[in-house]
Amino acid sequence: MRQGDLHKLSLFPLTTKIDSQGHLLISGCDCVDLCKKFGTPLYVFDENTLRSKCREFKTEFTTRYPGTIIAYASKAFLNRTLAGIIKEEGLGLDVVSGGELSVAQSVNFPSENVYFHGNNKTADELKLALDWGIGRIVVDNLHEMELLDSLARDNGIRQDILLRLTPDVDPHTHRHTTTGILDSKFGFSLAEGQAEAAVSRAKSASNLKLLGLHFHLGSPIEGPSPYETAINLVLNFAREMKGRHGLSLVELSTGGGFAVRYTLDQQIPGIVDYAEAITTAVSDLVEKLGLSSPKLIIEPGRAVVAQAGVALYTVGSVKEIPGVRKYVCVDGGMGDNIRPALYEAGYEALAANKAGDKESTMVTIAGKYCESGDILARDVNLAPVSAGDIIAIPVSGAYSIPMSSNYNMVPRPAIVMVNDGNARVIRKRETYNDLMRLDVVQ
Repeated sequence: MRQGDLHKLSLFPLTTKIDSQGHLLISGCDCVDLCKKFGTPLYVFDENTLRSKCREFKTEFTTRYPGTIIAYASKAFLNRTLAGIIKEEGLGLDVVSGGELSVAQSVNFPSENVYFHGNNKTADELKLALDWGIGRIVVDNLHEMELLDSLARDNGIRQDILLRLTPDVDPHTHRHTTTGILDSKFGFSLAEGQAEAAVSRAKSASNLKLLGLHFHLGSPIEGPSPYETAINLVLNFAREMKGRHGLSLVELSTGGGFAVRYTLDQQIPGIVDYAEAITTAVSDLVEKLGLSSPKLIIEPGRAVVAQAGVALYTVGSVKEIPGVRKYVCVDGGMGDNIRPALYEAGYEALAANKAGDKESTMVTIAGKYCESGDILARDVNLAPVSAGDIIAIPVSGAYSIPMSSNYNMVPRPAIVMVNDGNARVIRKRETYNDLMRLDVVQ
């Protein structure tokens, strides 16, 4: 690999190296050997990078604002092994479904450190959360508030809640991942008076205890200024609600959405930059407004897990259209990573078995699915490859797996966790029998 190309490795897990054979190594494991042993497509997660990101978030936020809770946003990717690591690192957990909640239960995650989000939680999901003794439920609408109050009454408890607000701040992300604007399915609007009505109703609910406020602006947010704007709006609202309804702001959640670097041309702030901006905005404004300092909750998901994950594929056909484009087709695609098709997300790529070679060819990495939009990486520089070579796509740890599907009846890939030369399967590869297991034939 040319000296100028070495910075592509900065997108990969922190333990990534190139060995003397020109093979890509992650935490001491040869990616070529991993593919031979476990097959492709294969998702590889580096435990060292996962733990490092957890610790970096804790350090950067808690040293600036000691009363900070880091709650991992599990929608980015969750399974039992990952939940166990998050638990060991002392983070909380942000869940959005009964399924994610059940994974947390299965590893004995401390229920008091779990926050349950979602715009349309079902009665069964809420019952599951209440029976488990979940720490916080983030109430999204009045229907949910009435339902939760009734269910809590049936359980003989008073449930701690936060209210999700939409402060009408546009972070200028993709339209599908912008959640804090006025025209959103999520939360109580500040501008339309819904938020004040929610505070009033929550304060009068006999089986709910309103501890604070929550907002989430969207993802990925490529700078701290939207957080600062939203914090200003929400804390001023909290002061008004203190005067009108006796709201005591015990907790404030500023959500997540922290961006990560997917491509070499992106300029993304570091965790330290987000931490400095958010904690300073909260501290300064709390003092200015005469509020008590609330517990601060942040919800990183992508920024914890994205860089830790790498997708590995085997090259099949190569199609060159002279003067137009060269397609390198691999054995995965939109079934295991729909982000490029759904969000027009960009990725880089590297030939894992030729990682030291000159990247002299511009190609488009195409998947195997019956859709023209099944493109994983468009117009990327790559070493010359042919059938049987291995393609590595970095920063694949967030949203790829949880949004995967069995489109075209293709089994979903295996996942391995690597650590100091050891690799263990944390999710088995699906089989064709798995795809038919729930079918009923009469």
